[in-house]
Amino acid sequence: MYDVIVVGARVAGASTALLFAQAGYRVLLVDRARFPSDTLSTHYIHQPGIDRMARWGVLDAVRATGLPLLERTVYQVADVRLDSTVPDTPEQPAPCAPRRHLLDSILIDAAVAAGAEFREGFSISGPLFEDGRVVGVEHRSTAGVTVQERARLVVGADGMRSTFARGVGAGFTVEDELNSCIYYTYWEGIQADFELYEQPGRWVGAVPTNDGATLIAAYRPQDRFDEVRADALANYLDNIRITAPDLFERAQSGSTVERLRGTGDQQNFFRQASGPGWALVGDAAHHKDSITARGISDAFLQADLLAESVGSGLQDPARLDRSLAVYAERHQDELFEGYRNTLFTSRLEVQPERLAMLRAIQQSPFLTERYFAAAAGSVSVDELYVDELYQLMDAASA
Repeated sequence: MYDVIVVGARVAGASTALLFAQAGYRVLLVDRARFPSDTLSTHYIHQPGIDRMARWGVLDAVRATGLPLLERTVYQVADVRLDSTVPDTPEQPAPCAPRRHLLDSILIDAAVAAGAEFREGFSISGPLFEDGRVVGVEHRSTAGVTVQERARLVVGADGMRSTFARGVGAGFTVEDELNSCIYYTYWEGIQADFELYEQPGRWVGAVPTNDGATLIAAYRPQDRFDEVRADALANYLDNIRITAPDLFERAQSGSTVERLRGTGDQQNFFRQASGPGWALVGDAAHHKDSITARGISDAFLQADLLAESVGSGLQDPARLDRSLAVYAERHQDELFEGYRNTLFTSRLEVQPERLAMLRAIQQSPFLTERYFAAAAGSVSVDELYVDELYQLMDAASA
């Protein structure tokens, strides 16, 4: 009998297992994959995610992989260029973008070091119910025998197409249309910061990662996906050339080091996040377009919210269910602003009103820093609208 079983061992699941193990619970962490292994990801971890890794004691191990620190962010759209530098300090460690085969393994190792049991190559067939309550999971062993593992709480962290979420009947509470498609690969031999470039119907991002490589991602509207994937590499390169000419020139002096990856299935939703004896975290609970690179940071946030909501109340089923209800409510409340802003960005529209605001922001280092903090989720978007911004916008329109 475990206290917690976590299904899925990537950033959301491994973080959840780590926090419950650190709290003294008996935890079983399982995943159908074998590690280290890669997964589709933009890698970037915003400041709130960096702060959580530092608090959990895993940031040093992530940095020890040799990845570069991202102390400068550049965003360019039309005639606007926002450029912000955040020095790396003990109080505010700089962001970074680790490869997922490294990050996921570090988090799994940390969970095991904290006392969790980890089983890879473990595929569940579904949740185990008693009297309408989830009390564990069932899986088929290599010998073909159905095996049950039981726990007071089962957490589904098995991704956007979660088997566990389907098994517990977790319906969508919010669901929106697909907005963009993405293709990306890794380049070596180029210099880049964390760079973002936007044009109507186009978006390109660059982020340095491990082993001297830079991920360059190119976005187009979802309704162009069939056209784009018909000649994915040519469209990818053309997108970079049109949207980010300077980055394209730098890329010409380098070379790609891996195959091109892409998807047109960037779903936007919230699912019911909890029920009797169960909860969802990460992409199983909430998924949005990758264009704002909020996935990893928000996975960490969800793990934190669940562990904090449950606290010491795991042993009493009635108290646990109340805690899980609190988690579900906080889950959507704390993630919805980032979701709304991601939907707005992923439509790939450049509105005159937003350009006017960005022109005002670029005149002020304070507002530029605040803009990037809002994009990271460190502050609310409402906190961007201060008197200085209104004064600059009024002066420009006078």
